[in-house]
Amino acid sequence: MTSNPFFAPSTLPYQLPPFAEIREEHYLPAFERGMAEQLAEIAAITSGPATPTFADTVVALERSGALLTRVANAFFTIASSDSTDATKAIEADIAPRLAAHRDAIYLDPALFARIEALYERRGELEGHGDPEDHRLLEQYRVRFVRAGARLDAAGQARLRELNAELASAATEFGQNLLESTNAAALVLDHEDELAGLTASAVTAAARNARDLGYDGAWALRLQNVSNQPVLAELADRDVRRRVMNASLSRGFGDDANSVLAVRIAALRAERAALLGFADHAAYAVQDQTAKTPEAVEEMLGRLVGPAVANADREARELAAAMRGAGAEAELRAWDWQYWSERVRAERFSVDAEALRPYFELERVLVDGVFHAAGLVFGITLRERADLVGYHPDVRVFEVFDADGDALGLFLGDFFARPSKRGGAWMSELVAQSGLLGTRAVVVNNLNIAKPPAGTPALLSWDNVRTLFHEFGHALHGLFSDVRYPFFAGTEVPRDFVEFPSQVNEMWMSRPEVLANYTRHVETGEPMPAELLDRMEAAERFGTGFRTVEYLGATLLDWAWHRVPNPEALAGTDAATFEEEALRKAGLAIAAIPPRYRTGYFAHIFSGGYAAGYYSYIWSEVLDADTVAWFEDGSASIREKGEIFRRALLAKGGSVDPLEAFESFRGRAPEIEPLLARRGLGG
Repeated sequence: MTSNPFFAPSTLPYQLPPFAEIREEHYLPAFERGMAEQLAEIAAITSGPATPTFADTVVALERSGALLTRVANAFFTIASSDSTDATKAIEADIAPRLAAHRDAIYLDPALFARIEALYERRGELEGHGDPEDHRLLEQYRVRFVRAGARLDAAGQARLRELNAELASAATEFGQNLLESTNAAALVLDHEDELAGLTASAVTAAARNARDLGYDGAWALRLQNVSNQPVLAELADRDVRRRVMNASLSRGFGDDANSVLAVRIAALRAERAALLGFADHAAYAVQDQTAKTPEAVEEMLGRLVGPAVANADREARELAAAMRGAGAEAELRAWDWQYWSERVRAERFSVDAEALRPYFELERVLVDGVFHAAGLVFGITLRERADLVGYHPDVRVFEVFDADGDALGLFLGDFFARPSKRGGAWMSELVAQSGLLGTRAVVVNNLNIAKPPAGTPALLSWDNVRTLFHEFGHALHGLFSDVRYPFFAGTEVPRDFVEFPSQVNEMWMSRPEVLANYTRHVETGEPMPAELLDRMEAAERFGTGFRTVEYLGATLLDWAWHRVPNPEALAGTDAATFEEEALRKAGLAIAAIPPRYRTGYFAHIFSGGYAAGYYSYIWSEVLDADTVAWFEDGSASIREKGEIFRRALLAKGGSVDPLEAFESFRGRAPEIEPLLARRGLGG
């Protein structure tokens, strides 16, 4: 298939994939040729001179697989953001084959022997080459060993089987989740059941129903969290109950995901034992900044008690508000967000829905997110209407440095659709690399409800935070300044990757940024200055709930991956396991379900966060410490932005992340700023 657009590097700016030319039938041939080409490149490395060199082994390994990288980056972007029945079939076919391909490389004894020989001679390399070269050799060796290179033949054979099964199961989990989330949309027959929603939200619900084949009805689509945002607005308590039950039941009952989760956890436990680890959590954190399960558990242990105490205080206040309004029912999970909004509106004079007109997507994006990046880092973004993305909703921006030099491309895909998985994320279509002469092409995906044509998209404050957060990941990719793609951008430990994105959230409420984007969509009037203080006070009111909700998911993830062997999960019912795990953690609070239940916990069962969901709060320790540094007044924001960029964001994984942080901060990270931020000090 000589016309396959993946067979040669893209000629578009920054090697943006030529989405206008790509067809579904191009993917599988490109994957197959890409894998074959890379295996041939590996064979060329292993048949080289008996005494390996850094250039003919490690650098050659970094250069290998160019075609496979091109097709994989484009395909998995599509599979997550605009899937079809055809791409789902391709993904199910290719996932285990890619796992086998990875095993063919990392379990190649001749290739590992060359890496090991170079590692044993690493002392001879000192003084030659760049420090990035030495770290690359060390990290490749770590990756080979963790991939099973030291196992005997029988062990490697079983490891290949486990990896293939896990790849298939993770793909199945993700595809099931998309289908079950779409199917769980709550269809309503009467418009008065939507009381409390804005007119635009009601219109969107009618459009959702039509899309699902229910003319004359209204449908509330679910997002991939337990507590649906719409619960804060719906006045009808029974409708709220039905929304919550639909949300919490995904992946259980007749759905296969709860069964798949048990199987995935068992396979991971077996793989960890095969590789010499006590459990998957021990395996997962060994190459993270945490290093040991005990370090994670010590940090989490400091948070649970104070968080639960805060949530208990909030629950008492909400129950009192319910009684004061004449509602005698017990506070339940479907009541929490609704009454929280009522308390916030009364106590802090903050009405979440009244705020939305101040948060129009275009203003938040251009005059907020992009403006902040200019203030802090000096960059500018210009939309490129001549460049197309993979869907009509995708927008393409060229990014320029303070001196006018081009940095790369940023693609924004902000609206929800049935073909897109839930949540928000950043991915790369092209990674920055000095070796390959490439600059970054990064994508941000969100799931904002798309308004009717000609109507502005109005955001919640949480949507605004997500927009700033994901752009923090994008900046991590765009600012990458490394030689090897192995280290580019967000190629850092999982428990460090959220750090830059969390820091970027700070700019959403900085006065000089906030004032630039918060103008009423109809009148153009700025948001009243005193409203920010009330908003922040209102946010602090919900800290207990948010921390407990997060910790519930974190410790659920941890429980699934502290299982010592597959036999321990024999006959396990996922719902029962979950209930017991939360009880043991001290987080079995009926009114606060974990942010994700097992049946829809995509982060850990189909994503890359298995035994790693703790990383959000681990990274927040670094984030809170860094925000305190930005705000200490010792230098201008622009000066500090440049320091932060050069010392941390540009380095990617080319230096040890915690060492880079300690060098940048002048000391090890401290947890006290986080405890103060979340109101967990004692």
